[in-house]
Amino acid sequence: MKNITKKMLFGFLITVSLQSCDDFLDVNDDPNNPLAEVVNPEIVLAATQVYTYNVLAGSSVPDNPAITQDNMNQLGNLMMNNWTRDVGASNSSYYFNEHTYNVTSDFYSGIWEILFLRTSNYTFIQNTTKPGYDNYIAIAKIMKSFYFQYLVDLYGDIPYSEAHKRGGNLTPTYDDAQTIYRDLIVQLDQAIALIDNAPSGTLNPGANDVMLNGNMDTWKKFANTLKLRILLRESGLTTSSSYISAQMTALQNSGAEFLGPNDNVTINPGYNATVNQQNGFASLFLNTNDAVKNNYSSTGATKYTINYLSATNDLRIGRIYSQTPSGTILYNGHQQGDVLNTSTNYPVSHVGPGLLQNSSQDGIVFTAAESLLLQAEAVQRGYLTGSAQALYESAITESFKLLGLTAAEATTYYSQATNLVGWNGSTNKIEAIINQKWIALNGINGGETWIERTRTGFPAHVPLSTVAPGTSRPIRLLYPSSEIAGNTANVPQQTEAQAFTSKIFWNQ
Repeated sequence: MKNITKKMLFGFLITVSLQSCDDFLDVNDDPNNPLAEVVNPEIVLAATQVYTYNVLAGSSVPDNPAITQDNMNQLGNLMMNNWTRDVGASNSSYYFNEHTYNVTSDFYSGIWEILFLRTSNYTFIQNTTKPGYDNYIAIAKIMKSFYFQYLVDLYGDIPYSEAHKRGGNLTPTYDDAQTIYRDLIVQLDQAIALIDNAPSGTLNPGANDVMLNGNMDTWKKFANTLKLRILLRESGLTTSSSYISAQMTALQNSGAEFLGPNDNVTINPGYNATVNQQNGFASLFLNTNDAVKNNYSSTGATKYTINYLSATNDLRIGRIYSQTPSGTILYNGHQQGDVLNTSTNYPVSHVGPGLLQNSSQDGIVFTAAESLLLQAEAVQRGYLTGSAQALYESAITESFKLLGLTAAEATTYYSQATNLVGWNGSTNKIEAIINQKWIALNGINGGETWIERTRTGFPAHVPLSTVAPGTSRPIRLLYPSSEIAGNTANVPQQTEAQAFTSKIFWNQ
């Protein structure tokens, strides 16, 4: 672990050097910082995996409190009515912009800024010309594709082909979102080919890979699963039907393996309860002595989701949310957007023990449950062969297990005839699949469920905040003010209203 920590610190020096550019899209040569000629990929990989994970689910920039909470998980859980401000908390402005859907060019701008900054290190790795690094290049392509899909899903057209050009291009042009999506499939295919055809003597990342410890078979499964997610996201476009069908057929005929039971993709470089070494998600809610901090007590469960899980006899409620301190009502929440009403709304549940254990816990990047639900959707839509029901039920089982429950408890749950719970009791199978994704990723990857709600319209039953300014939730983020200032000639012009109306290409 000590060696990994040293490599992460060295990697941190590299990533810090990236912050000198105005638009976060390039790496400037600096005589005081390591150059490509002397820095090998193993020095960079671990740190980059950690920092990009933090944008997904944790503290984006531990040394910059102004944007430490700009992560996709928090944003999505607030957009999908899973979390709300504990109205008993002292800070009445907590989550005000999220509850009022006040999406501006400064709203969660850290997602854009830090992802472009950190993914440039994946570009650095994949551009290495040193021999023996095929596996490192493959991992970099997979992880860069993972995060660039999210950048497209949240922003639409973005810099891609000209991004990360260092001093060669400080103002990259914007690429068409659909074109980027298609190239992500190419990049994932290339990554799989690199793993399959790695020559003798190719280095295995081992402990330098703090996600899968150099298990290249699982990296291939992850790449195939990402391909499936990218293709399903675009599959609703009528104009893409022939492309999607051809790609799905190729995926099926290749014998591609996807992430399956127990294949949770996690990250842990040696997290512990000391400064800048905590798990990113845990650091949002725990101090370095593992005592809860203000963000924990200020983040409450929503009454809607508590009631929904209770009504469907879902034991995950006690793992996703904590019990109330009073003990009179086991689980309780606020209406998202409401003000304090001590007679009915307090005390409330907070982030639960299935999600938050301690500073040393693994970070969750991609769950087996999500993969199985993607496969269930692909089978149900006729793209892949298999049993959609079996995949759906296996996904629920994996969700229960990940949260610390048992397979038997999962079976009891999905054996109910309740709509959107039991397969046979659900009138719309796709809706049931997406509904279960909303539950399974509650507190883990809220951003994914917000994007899926935009794509499919499900789960349709989740209400808006009570202080929503209109009749719909936002469907995208806006280009940040830093990009508008630093890349003015290329960034598309937007109004704040377009956060509700300007659709990502797959939602046209």
